[in-house]
Amino acid sequence: MSPVAPQVLKSYHGNVKPVWCPGCGDFSVLTATYQALAELSLDPARVIIASGIGCSGRFPAYVNSYGFHGVHGRVLPTATGMKIANPDLTVMAVGGDGDGLAIGGGHFAHACRRNVNITYIMLDNQIYGLTKGQPSPTTMPSLVEYKKTHQPYGIIEDRINPVAMALAYGASFVARGYSGKVAQVLDLIKQGIAHRGFSFVHILSPCVTFYPTYDFFKQSTVPMPEGHDEGSRLDAIQLSQTPGKFYLGTFYRHEGPDFTERMNMVKQKAGKGDLNLIVQEYT
Repeated sequence: MSPVAPQVLKSYHGNVKPVWCPGCGDFSVLTATYQALAELSLDPARVIIASGIGCSGRFPAYVNSYGFHGVHGRVLPTATGMKIANPDLTVMAVGGDGDGLAIGGGHFAHACRRNVNITYIMLDNQIYGLTKGQPSPTTMPSLVEYKKTHQPYGIIEDRINPVAMALAYGASFVARGYSGKVAQVLDLIKQGIAHRGFSFVHILSPCVTFYPTYDFFKQSTVPMPEGHDEGSRLDAIQLSQTPGKFYLGTFYRHEGPDFTERMNMVKQKAGKGDLNLIVQEYT
C-alpha cells in the first residue's frame, strides 16, 4: 500500500490535544490508529469509537470521528449497541485493563461469544494510572516489582491473562501488540478492523509514571513462532500461557457469521419482522 499523504493522515486527528504523560504507550497506539484509518480509507463520518473510564477513556476526543465516552466498565455493551443500531458503521471500542477486566469483566465474555463485528483495543498498562497507581487485574507481582503506598507489602492476587480469556470465551480474532513496536500495532489494528466478527487486540502499553515496564517488555516480548497455526484455538491458548514470554502477533482468527448476520437470520425466520405474520402464526 502506498504511503498516506500527511494531509490525509492529519484529517483523522481530533481537535483535542492528548494530555497523557510524556512517554505513555497510548501515544503509539493513537498514532497507529490514525494510520490504520487512513490506510483503510475509512470515512471519519462512518467511524465511531466508544471508550471506557481511565487514561484510555480520552481516546475518542483525539480522533476525528464520532465518539462516545461511556461509564466505567461499559465500553463493550455501548459498542455492541452502536453496531446493532447501525451495522454499516466501523465500530471500535477502546478501554484499559482495569475498565475492561474489573468492573467491565462480565461484559467481555458476552461480546466474544456473540461475535459482534467490533474491534476492541485494550490498552493494558497493568495499573490504574488515572487514579494514581493502584494495582489492576493485570499487575504482575512476580514479574515486575510493585511497591506503592496503595499496597506497600506487594500484590497477593494472581494476574488475569486477557489473551487467554478472549480465546476461552470464543473471540474470533485475538492478537497482541506492544506500544514499543508501532508498525506491528498498526498492522494488528488494521487486521482487527478488516475482520468480520469480534476482534480483540490486546496492547501492552506501559505507564511511565506509576508502573514503568518498558525495560521488562523489551526482554519478555517475542515474535509469534514461525509456522504458528492461526486457525488452532488450542495452540493459541497454549502460546498465551507461556511462562515469562509475551508473544506478539495474531494468535487466532476464524471467519464465521457475526452477530448482525445471526440477527438477520432470526428476522428471516420470523417473517422479516412482520408483526402481522408473527401474530398469524400463533392464532
